Amino acid sequence: MSQHEISVNIPQALDPVYANRIQVAYKEDEFTFMFLHEIPGTNQARAKSIVSITPKHAKNLLAVLSRSMKDYEEKYGAIQAPTEKVGDTNVTMRGYS
Repeated sequence: MSQHEISVNIPQALDPVYANRIQVAYKEDEFTFMFLHEIPGTNQARAKSIVSITPKHAKNLLAVLSRSMKDYEEKYGAIQAPTEKVGDTNVTMRGYS
C-alpha cells in the first residue's frame, strides 16, 4: 500500500443516507456540515447527518470537490447552476455559534 492509500473499513450496519440540502456553519476551529432531507411540498427538513471537520480538512474538501466536479462535467457535461441563490435559505443551526 502506498503512503497515500488507506484501508477503509465500512461497517455492514452503516446505511447510506440521501440529502438534498446542506447547511454549513463554522467557528475558529471547525466547520460543521448538516446534511438534510428537505421534504417536498413542505417547509420542513430532517437532519440526516452532522459532520464536523477542521478548517484544514474543509479546505482540502473544497479542492477535492472542485476537482471531482471538473472531472464529472468533462465526462457527463456541464451542470446548470441552481436557480436558487446560495445563502437564500432560512435553515439555521440552532445552538451553534
